Amino acid sequence: MCRTLSAFPTTCLERAKEFKTRLGIFLHKSDLSSDTGNAGKSEWNNKHSKERRNFSEDVLGWRESFDLLLSSKNGVAAFHAFLKTEFSQENLEFWLACEEFKKIRSATKLASRAHRIFEEFICSEAPKEVNIDHETRELTRTNLQAATATCFDVAQGKTRTLMEKDSYPRFLKSPAYQDLAAQASATNASPSSCSSAEPSHT
Repeated sequence: MCRTLSAFPTTCLERAKEFKTRLGIFLHKSDLSSDTGNAGKSEWNNKHSKERRNFSEDVLGWRESFDLLLSSKNGVAAFHAFLKTEFSQENLEFWLACEEFKKIRSATKLASRAHRIFEEFICSEAPKEVNIDHETRELTRTNLQAATATCFDVAQGKTRTLMEKDSYPRFLKSPAYQDLAAQASATNASPSSCSSAEPSHT
C-alpha cells in the first residue's frame, strides 16, 4: 500500500511509471549510442546485439533466484527503483552498505563505518531505519563495542530474508518487470538481426 507523505508529492502511479521507464532504458540503452559510419556499422551492430542478448539473459536470471538478482549490477539497480515505489529502499541500501562494510580492512575505519551504518539504518528514529526486531537491534548495538566485519550479519540476514520473502515476489509480479522480461525473452528467441543483414560492399 502506498503511503501518502508530504515529502513525496509524486504519486505511486507516477513512481511506477518512472520505474518502468528506467527498466526500459536499461534494455534499450544500446539504441541511445551515437551514430557510426557505414564502415563500422556492422561491427557496432554485432557488438550491441551481443550486449542486448547478454543483458536479456541477465534480466531473465533475476526471476530464477534472489541471489542472481543481487549479484547483478543491473538487477540491483532495477530492484532499488522498484523499492522506491514502495518507499522501502532502505532495506536494500542497508544490505549494500553491509556488503561494502565487510570489505574494509582497517580496524579504525571499520569501527567508524560501523557506527555510521548503525546511526543511519539501525537505531530507533534512524533516517533510513530498517524493519528489524528489538532483539536484533540490541544485539547489533552490543556488537559495535568491538566492531568486526561480522557485526551486522544478523541484522543484514533478517533484512535480506524480508526482501526475499516480501518485496522480491512483488518485484517479479510488477508490470514493469513483466514487460521487461517479455522483451528479454523475445530478444533471446529472435535470431540476431545482424546475421540476416546483407554485407555492404562498395
